[in-house]
Parts: sequence; C-alpha cells; structure tokens
Amino acid sequence: MKIKELSALEVSFNQLIENLLNKKAENEQFTVRLSSERSQFTRFNHAKVRQTGCVADGWIELTLMADQRSSVRQFPFTGNWDVDWQLTYAALQELRDELILLPIDPYLVLPSGTNTSREVHLGNLLAAETVVPNVLELVTKLDFTGMYAGGVVIKAYGDSNGQKHWFATDSFTLDYSLFSTSGQAVKGTFAGNDWDKSAYIAKISEAKNQLELLSRPAKELPRGQYKTYFAPAAVGDLLMMLSWGSVSEADIQQGNSALAALWRQEKQLSTAFSLKENFQRGLVPRFNELGEVAVPELPVIEKGYLVNTLVNSRTAKEYQKIANGANVSETLRSPEVSPGNLIFEQIFPSLDTGLYVSNLHYLNWSDRQTGRITGMTRYACFWVENGEIIAPIENLRFDESLYRFWGENLVDFTNFQEFIPEVGTYESRQLGGSLVPGMLVEDFTYTL
Repeated sequence: MKIKELSALEVSFNQLIENLLNKKAENEQFTVRLSSERSQFTRFNHAKVRQTGCVADGWIELTLMADQRSSVRQFPFTGNWDVDWQLTYAALQELRDELILLPIDPYLVLPSGTNTSREVHLGNLLAAETVVPNVLELVTKLDFTGMYAGGVVIKAYGDSNGQKHWFATDSFTLDYSLFSTSGQAVKGTFAGNDWDKSAYIAKISEAKNQLELLSRPAKELPRGQYKTYFAPAAVGDLLMMLSWGSVSEADIQQGNSALAALWRQEKQLSTAFSLKENFQRGLVPRFNELGEVAVPELPVIEKGYLVNTLVNSRTAKEYQKIANGANVSETLRSPEVSPGNLIFEQIFPSLDTGLYVSNLHYLNWSDRQTGRITGMTRYACFWVENGEIIAPIENLRFDESLYRFWGENLVDFTNFQEFIPEVGTYESRQLGGSLVPGMLVEDFTYTL
C-alpha cells in the first residue's frame, strides 16, 4: 500500500471518531476498534500456483456503554467516508435501542486515561508480480505446498475519553511444506518485514536436507520415555498452550490455570526457564481493546518463578488486582523465551540417543490442573543414535507435564532463538509470533 493510501485511511478513521464524539449523548461512552489490511495471498501446490489475488478488507467494532450496560456492533470499514459514517451512525442508533434491554454489567470497564500512540513500520516486501518467481525458484522440482500472505495490516483504536492509537505494519509470512514421495513432509515458516533472499535460501536448503533424510525407512518406537530435542517451532507450539488457561489472572482466580501450583509456590520450574512479553520488537500493537498500553517488557516467569500474570481491567475490577494492559482474553501477544547455553553444533552430541522433534500437532490439555499436555509429533521427526540421525519416526503421541519438561527434566535451551510467526488468516491476517530457542529434555513421555 502506498503511503498516500495509508494516510487516507488514517484520516478517515480519525474523522469517524470525531463525528462520534459530536453525536454521543452525555451519559454515553464508546470505544472503536479498527482492523484493516491490504494483502497479497498466493497458494501453492506441487510447486505451482493454485490461487492468487489481492484482498482489501477491514472492519470496525463499535462498543457503546451507558448506565452500566454495553453492547457491540461490527461492520465493514471501506475507507470511503460517506459509506463508513452511514454504517457507523446506523450502528450507533441500533446500540442505543438495544442497551435499555440489556442487564447491568457489574464489572463493566469504561475507557479512561488519555493514551495516544502512532506506529508505522514500513517494510521491503515482494511486489505482487514477483512473489511467484521468488518463492518457487528454489523448489520447482519438489512437491512444494504452502501459502504466502503479505502486505500492510492496520490496527487502530479510539474512544470517547480521547484515547487514540494507530498501528500499521508491512509484513509477510510463508507457511510451507515439502513432501516426499512416501507422503512424509518437512514443514517450515519464513516471515518478516523484509524479504531476505539469502535467509530464504538457507531455510529451503535446511528443508531439503531433512527431506532427504525422510527417504529412509521409518522407525517405529515403543511407548516410553526418551531424551528429546525440540526444535524452536515445537517449543513455540508448547509455549502457546500457556495462552489457553495458564498465564491469565482470571484463570488463576477461577481455579482453571495450569500454573496454579506455580502461583501457589508449591512447584517451581527450571531456573533456565524465563518468559516475558516483549513489545519492543514492534510486531504487534501495545494497546489493548480499551486503549490501555502495556509496558515495553513484562516478565511473566523469571528463572522458574511466576512473577506476573496477565491482568486486564475487567479482571482487575472483579478480583481487586492491578491491571497491566493485558488483552480481553489475557493471552500472550508477543512472547519471548530466554535462550540458554546449548550451541548449535552441540545439539546432536548432547542429545546422543533419542528423538529430534521438529514440529508438534494437535496439542491439548490432558489434565490442566497438573499442567499435562497431550499431542503428537509431526513433520520431520527423527531417531538419533550416538549423535547421528538414523531414521525418521512413525508419529508418536505424548502426554507430559510442563512441570517436568520445563522443570526438573529440562537440560538446557539453545543459545539462539528463532521467530515463529503467527500464520492464521481467519477473519484477518494475524500479527506477531513467538521468539523461542530450541530445548533439550530428559525422559519425555510418549504414550502411543
């Protein structure tokens, strides 16, 4: 998107806020959230283009509050002022009629403060017409499947109290797999704000090496406990389970958190494990659904101890806590796990004999109260003996507690980290991702 077009959208959004301020009644308050994008999507299969096109999309979410009640409407945002204001004013009138019918919300949080911010991160993305040759030039003879999504994503906020935020970023993700003739696959992701050809070459080269290893006969392993190295993508999968009933203060208070024993200090994780929210990378907005701005860095777990949970204003009001800018779902938005001491060259010698796990699949809690996670290995997972890859493995199901693999059984994290991007496109392109190292674990439990 050209800067002129981006500026026009910002002007239109600001004008919409100003008009709402003029139209609101004295007892009313409102919040307005914007999500918009101009994205190029290209889908590949068998190293050929199967679908491609540009998408211009956007929506406004208007929340009206009065007399301790609130209601929400979501409608399209086009950038055309006349159309957008007509939709907004119609939604405002509908919400007014609806509010008087709704029950009182005792924990309703009204907008407060006067925070303002503006971030625009311009990147160096591939032009739409160059996406296909750049992606396919290295994989034309392979069974390459995947999807490229790139362009500008906008998140914005305004409210009746004067808070206003604007966040726009150029970014791309390439979510891909290389398949062998036997149906085995190597999965990878490549993402950023600038297309780095040398980094892409390195990614594909690594995937080709793993694909060659997958041509060996697969080894079927009996259930049991195995020393395991988890590549960063697999660590990222495990980490995101913490957003599902773990780091949320509401989940702690309601007895639903997998970290309850850590919170009560009945258990401790390894001193090698530290987790924080790091917004300084500028990959996602720091503001939440109420325009509240999180601190640039928030430690969550430090050297095995839970030092902060994620607390939004509604939870703070209900349980008399102090809010820290968490989103409405109190989930991780820009997580980073601190690196350790395991250097790349020592991964296989340190593993010696065990499993090398590139990716995980179908994760779920098997017993949330004890932090037990179940899932399966998937894509380019190998059996290693004496520090050398022997064979790919048949898929294994695991069932293990985070108090073990991030606790007493954690050997070390790698001294390097990888960015594992969010690649979801439901409703809109997702932003951000996790920055994580690989990790080596003793006696990881595989059940099937």
